Formats: sequence, structure tokens, C-alpha cells
Amino acid sequence: MAISERVRRLQQRSREAVPSISSERAECLTSFYAETEGRLLSTPVRRALAFQYLMEHKTVTIDPDELIVGEKGPRPKAAPTYPELCCHTLEDLEILDAREKTSFAVSDDVRRVYAERIIPFWRGKSMRERIFEEMTQAWHDAYEAGVFTEFMEQRSPGHTVLDDKIYRRGMLDFRAEIDERLEHLDFFNDPNAYDKQEELRAMCITIDGLIRFAERHAERALELADSEPDGERRQELERIAEICSHVPAHAPRDFWEALQYYWFVHLGVTTELNPWDAFCPGHLDQHLEPFYERGLAHGTLTQERAEELLQCLWIKFENQPAPPKVGVTAQESSTYTDFVQINIGGLRPDGSDGSSELSHLMLDVIGAMRQVQPNPSVQVSKKSPDRFLRHAAEVIRLGMGKPDLFNADLVVQEMIRQGKSVEDARAGGTSGCVETGAFGKESYILTGYFNLPKVLEITLNDGVDPRTGERIGLPTGDPTTFETYDELFSAYRKQLNHFVDIKIRGNNVIETLYARHLPVPFLSLLTDDCVVEGLDYHNGGARYNTNYIQGVGLGTMADALAAVKFHVYDERAVSMEALLSALGADFDNEERLRQMLLNRTPRYGNDDDYADDLMVDVFQAYLEAVDGRPTPRGGTYRINMLPTTCHVYFGSVIGATSDGRHAGRPLSEGISPVQGADRNGPTAVLKSATKMDHVRTGGTLLNQKFTPRLLEGDQGLSKFMRLIRAYLRLDGHHIQFNVIDAATLRAAQENPDAYRNLIVRVAGYSDYFCDLSEDLQEEIIARTEHKTF
Repeated sequence: MAISERVRRLQQRSREAVPSISSERAECLTSFYAETEGRLLSTPVRRALAFQYLMEHKTVTIDPDELIVGEKGPRPKAAPTYPELCCHTLEDLEILDAREKTSFAVSDDVRRVYAERIIPFWRGKSMRERIFEEMTQAWHDAYEAGVFTEFMEQRSPGHTVLDDKIYRRGMLDFRAEIDERLEHLDFFNDPNAYDKQEELRAMCITIDGLIRFAERHAERALELADSEPDGERRQELERIAEICSHVPAHAPRDFWEALQYYWFVHLGVTTELNPWDAFCPGHLDQHLEPFYERGLAHGTLTQERAEELLQCLWIKFENQPAPPKVGVTAQESSTYTDFVQINIGGLRPDGSDGSSELSHLMLDVIGAMRQVQPNPSVQVSKKSPDRFLRHAAEVIRLGMGKPDLFNADLVVQEMIRQGKSVEDARAGGTSGCVETGAFGKESYILTGYFNLPKVLEITLNDGVDPRTGERIGLPTGDPTTFETYDELFSAYRKQLNHFVDIKIRGNNVIETLYARHLPVPFLSLLTDDCVVEGLDYHNGGARYNTNYIQGVGLGTMADALAAVKFHVYDERAVSMEALLSALGADFDNEERLRQMLLNRTPRYGNDDDYADDLMVDVFQAYLEAVDGRPTPRGGTYRINMLPTTCHVYFGSVIGATSDGRHAGRPLSEGISPVQGADRNGPTAVLKSATKMDHVRTGGTLLNQKFTPRLLEGDQGLSKFMRLIRAYLRLDGHHIQFNVIDAATLRAAQENPDAYRNLIVRVAGYSDYFCDLSEDLQEEIIARTEHKTF
């Protein structure tokens, strides 16, 4: 597929744009709240009026060549800030501007307006401050030790996905439904009638706000058309004005309108709040398929025009860096990527194959655009044709680490186990990195990462964090007195349950704070059954409500426990005292012991039941500590296994581990083996990884790295496809591939300017290699490079 000259120009401008901090949203929000202080407004209505104010006052940008219009900030890659969530200090702004990786340019004007207006107004009012004020000392101790992270201290609940409702209904149709609900509220028998009224009124206000935002784009397009000398561009601008006058007020009539409608909704959700960076379009190929086929049949759309429109949407995603983060949150998610996952293929609600010619067109767009954003995934079912999988494999072979692959059949099983209907499960899929959810019907919230190996370190020190000498865990006993491995693992489970309890208690308070103080009426009207129930997305209004806690370091845990069990208890090659002494000294003068631990221990990822069974034990213990516990919204806690970049941060707060890892080095990522520990080929890794029960999670992440030569030719591609099918038959949830060799990555480190557009797979996303921290670059290089199947 060729990229048009228009798209080439747009992409060049996008790549040249420097990520920067825009204070526009913060200034508008501050003005609104200052002007309305003292007004008797319910919280949902105040938030909705704030949204409407933003839609009326934020800059409308239509750049040359654009066909899809609208930006989150006043210009491409200008990131808005959310002071009601996290009001950055002047020191934060300095760090964001000066740091080497994922920096944001901060102008003197932004610094000035923060110092004079934004910081003084929001001091003591942000959600981040509320959260830290309400947490217990035990929570603060564990958080600061790196036992877990907390996503909601700089991002709001979200990470959610749209279904097909906007392609069937305009915003005025949503308003008509809400008006009917308002008319039938029962103030005599329903004690919550007033609260429902205010939430529904708030939804209506946000509808007016989004429609006005689109109208402002129509007005701007006509202004530009009046002064446009080029006749063809003038016609495009007039068509853009017509589209923005029609959607989102009304249902889309064609392919172009459908894309623009989605984009306005995307901007609305991510302007209202920062919903964990992401808002995803879901099964975009299935949603757009009727418009695509109808346009081709009626002669109003060509394949080439559809390609160009999709490419223009891809540029829009690339123009939106994730909002800036600082502190621990920046370390756990150190990327500009905002995790917009697009599901391609999969299943339809009736259980049939979901792939189509439009799915193939999107795969072509991925290969042609070669961008970090969006984050497309291929959903593979038993019913997916080999032609579809082969096309996906051909794109993967290009070496961008995308698309990643999901087991559509298993994803459905996961959701059915969680209580979703079959139809809702099939219409759902995955979002963000690897998370499972019912699209358009579920509030599924990622609450933070959980450091499984850190809990082992605390266990080996009888509840004390050796970095600080402070007791933050339970006194589970001196491990030198444990006579069996089972005693050690029993102590580990006690510590694990203790810290999970601390985490969940904090989550429940945070969830309540969001429900009371920061409702999201616009996101709510897009999510079943918020309108029916008159309840906010943050307050249990969605049909399904799930909280995930992400386990990190499973491979490190398996190998560390295998080393202790094998060498201390089974073989008695080293005493517990000697091992603990070596760990405390980071193996100083103990290299022989470290090599024994590294090379003479059963390792996870080699289809060795000794290590793999220990991995399953850790997985099961973590599952039992979390799974099924209730949330304040009437939902349920579940687990998934992924790190983003948190395996680097978590490794930095842990000393040496008994698998031979040095202090401070990254942990294993996802459910992948420890970097370099998988020595029996990729098939052995897949067999090890599927010994856990993936269906009892809400997502797992598995990375593999292949040399480009391995996938060369039809034979290489066919073997690759068989490997993928085999993993999915073994009930693996997800797998992704870097097709690159270490020599290329080393060359990129030495000469980054020559490799500026080199993209690699990190965790549940791809990123420019040169944008990664040195530790993360080294971690990716250290992953086993498979040269044979």
C-alpha cells in the first residue's frame, strides 16, 4: 500500500512536532471553576458544565491537508493537563522539560500561568492530594517501598472501549432517550431519583457541549474555505464543514462521517478527564464495515479513499501523546503512547468470523504507516481464516512489534467466567495493553502494578524492607529457621495477602473519592447501562464493573523460588544463611555462587515442570489473594499479568534475587521468562507459559524476540503461523513479537539519529527505541533472541 502525498506531509509534520505542555485546558478549567464558585450546582452538573465550557473555549485547529479534524490540545502533540487530577508543581514542569526521555517542552508562558493562576487555585483541591491524604500509613509505606503502584493518583479510571452505538445513533438520539428517562423518574418511591436526575441532566449538557465543539469545527472549515485559493482543497474544507454539521449530532451516513464522529467522541472522552490515557474504538473494522461496503457498492467511496481516510485517523492518534506524568507514575509508564488499542478480526456477536476485507485494509495501513500509535491488535479465533493470520504475520515480519495477537476464543471464555453474557463477551475484546472487557458496557479499571518479587524480598527479611530497614510487612519468621520450602512459601503467601489487603483497601477508598468528586457524565452516556440506571461510570452505572491489579515479575519469582528450593532445600548446595548474605552483598565476592544460581537451576520458560510448577504456585497464590473480591461499585477484583515499563522501576527497588539477578536490574516482564533464561527455543516458552490458567485472568502478556532471518520466505512465515496457532490452541491469551536482532539495537544505541524511526515492542505497546530509557533498552536487548523454531 502506498501512502498518499497528503498523508506523507501530515506524517512528516507529526514526526517533526515536539511534544509540549499546553496549559489551555488547565486555564479554561480554572476560569470556569473560579467563575462558578458559590453557585449551587450538583457535582455531576458542575463537571458537565465544565466540559461544555471546554468544548466552547478550547482552540479549534484544522491544519493543511487534514481530512479528519480536531486535536486534544491547541496543536499536534500539545498535551493538555488535568489540574483537578494532578496539579503539576513548578518543579514538576522543570523535570518534564529537562528530562532526557519522554520530555515535554514547557514554555515560559506556561510556567508563568502555572505560577500565577493554576497552582494557587488548585492547591489542596486535586484528586492526587485527596488520595494521598486519605491513605493509611501502611499504604504509604508499601507504596514508597515499591510493593505496588497506584494508577489513579495521576489518571482517572478508564482505559475503556467504545462499542458500535455511535455508528447507529447521533447525540440527539442519545438526548431523546435521556429526556424520556428524566420524564419517568419516580420521586415518590425512588430515594435516588434526585441523584439520577442530576446525572442525566449532566449527560445532556455534555451532549450539547460535544455538538457545539463539532459546530465550531464546521465554522472554522468554512472560514478557511473562503480564503482557500486551491479549488480542490476548498471543496474538501466545505465537505469537512458539512460533516461537522452533521456528526456527532446525527448518526453518520458514510465512511468519512463515521471516522470523524468517532474522533470527536474520542476527543470528548479524553478532554473530560484523562481516563488512564486511553479511550479505544474497539472493533473498528466491524463498526466501519457497513459504511465501507455501502460506499463501494454505491460508488461514493473507493478503496484508495478509504485507505487515505484511515491513514489520516492514524495521524490523529500519533498526534496525541499521553498526558505528562511525574514520579512513580512516570517510571511505571514511561512512554508517550496513550494505549489506544484497535481490535481487528476476532468474532462477531453471533460467533462467526469477524474478519473482512476492511480488516485486511487496516493491516495494510499498519504496515504502510509504521507508527507507534495507535496500538492495533489482531484477534485470532479458530474461525479466523489462514489468509487473515498470514496477512497479520506479514506485517509483524516488518519488525515494528505490531500488531500483537490475542486469542479471541479465550477472551470470550474469560469474560463468561466473569459473568458476562455470551453476546456481550463476543462483542468485547481487549484494550490498552492486554486487558479484557465488554466493549461499551464495562467499567474495567486498572488500579496499579503489584511487585511479586518485592514481597519475596520482604519475606526473606521477616517483614523488613532491606532498602530502608523499616518493618512494613508481617513478622513471618526468620527464614534461616525454615526447615522446608513449604514453610517459606507459606510465609510468602501471608505477606502477599497482607499487601494485597493494603492495596485493595486503598483502591476502595480511591474508587469512592472518584464517584463523589469527579463523575464523568460524557463517558457515562457512552457506556451501557449508565443512562438506564441514572448512575455515573465512576459510581457503578456500567453493566459490568471490574477492577484489575496487575502482577509483575512472575518469571523472576519462578526462578528465584526454584533457586531456593533446588539449592537450599533439595540439593543443600548452599545454606539459607549463606544465600541471604550473598543477596545482601549483591553477590560481592560470590560470583561462583551467582553463576551456579544462574546456570544450574531449573528455569521457567524451558518446559521444565520443576520451575514451571513453582510459577503456577505463585500465579495461584496471587489469584486467590485478589480474584472475586468485591468493589464499592458492586463489581469484582480480578488479576492480569503485565508490566508496561514497571518491571524496570520495580527492579530498581529490589536488591539481588536468588535467581542470580543483580540488585536494581529489571524484573521479568509480563509472563515472559527472565531475560535470557529461556534456552530451549520458543516452543518450550509457549508450553511453560500455558501451564497457568489464562482463562482465570483478565489478560496476560507474552513477549518473544526472533531474528528477521527466521521469518524469511514462505516457509518461515508458515512455521511462524503454526507457532501462533499452537500457542492459541494451548489457551494462551496474548503473544507479541520483536523481529529484530541485537546488533541492530546496539547500532541504534550508538547512533540514535540514524535509527530515529526504529520501533520495538516493549510490553503491551510499541515505542520508538530511541525514546526508551537506557535500562529499558538494555532489557529488550537482553531478551532471548530466537534463531530457530
